[in-house]
Amino acid sequence: MVEKEEGEGGPGGISEEEAAQYDRQIRLWGLEAQKRLRASRVLLVGLRGLGAEVAKNLILAGVRALTMLDHHQVSPEDTRAQFLVPAGSVGRNRAEASLERAQNLNPMVDVKADPENVESKPEAFFTQFDAVCVTCCSRDAMLRIDHICHQNGIKFFAGDVFGYHGYAFADLGEHDFVEEKTKVAKANSPAVEDGPGAKRAKLDAAETTMVKKRIHFCPLKDALNPDWSSEQAQAALKRTSPDFFLLQVLLQFRTDAGRDPQPQHYTEDCARLLSIRGGQPGAGALPDAFVGPCPSVTPPTTTFSSSMGSKAAVWSSAWGLAEPPPPSISSPPLHFLGQ
Repeated sequence: MVEKEEGEGGPGGISEEEAAQYDRQIRLWGLEAQKRLRASRVLLVGLRGLGAEVAKNLILAGVRALTMLDHHQVSPEDTRAQFLVPAGSVGRNRAEASLERAQNLNPMVDVKADPENVESKPEAFFTQFDAVCVTCCSRDAMLRIDHICHQNGIKFFAGDVFGYHGYAFADLGEHDFVEEKTKVAKANSPAVEDGPGAKRAKLDAAETTMVKKRIHFCPLKDALNPDWSSEQAQAALKRTSPDFFLLQVLLQFRTDAGRDPQPQHYTEDCARLLSIRGGQPGAGALPDAFVGPCPSVTPPTTTFSSSMGSKAAVWSSAWGLAEPPPPSISSPPLHFLGQ
């Protein structure tokens, strides 16, 4: 039950209608957290499949306002992966086509569509938001937006999906949070275990304490451009997942070509991807076959995990969500890269 508070309806207050709408999540993360969500203005850039899912979750969570920004038009591929655009929307602006269904998800959230290009937006545009989430953006655009957010104390999130490969990045600046820890108390009657004098601690799962913690997040520039010159960095380079270098290649491809790799440009895009890989510090981590077509349209099973650290996921990810071209007889089996 949500208790009424003095000053309800004002800034930070919550109405009975909202309490009923968000009852389940208030029980999960508490009234104060819901109030902070209710006061948040969020910018979401990119309304493809991932962007639509993010928009849905933010709207249902009950943020104060969400601005959906995308200057691209709805493509036939969007109609198969983006559930906010209605049938017959091909050719319309993606953000505007998504607006009606997004608004219907939760009338208490102020949802707006912006059809302009994010790269044309001035710095002042971003400072009106409490959080910025970007998808489908070029590397340079993400670096610029994150720099603005980092300097102004705005939470920044970036993410994308390339077929089976995906990534997420968060720059929350200096972030304070509270973590619940289980208390460990000594037993009233010490028990001897594994030899004389040994004492066993009694764990009381019902008794917990809240511990305050602080994390300092690095900007996207530092995450994407590490200095590999030191001996310590060289050792870390060998342990770095191939997916990190695949992400670098895919982001550079997007910058150079103005799009993601596509099956209809298979030969051309293979050559470009291999050329970009050659200029990466971890070029050796990506085998030539990472540009090859996936021999099956079935996602990797548990044997060949599709997690960020899986080489199988790396190899089958470069061609996006569209169906890849048929593999040739000489195409290596997927498990060769998963070993």
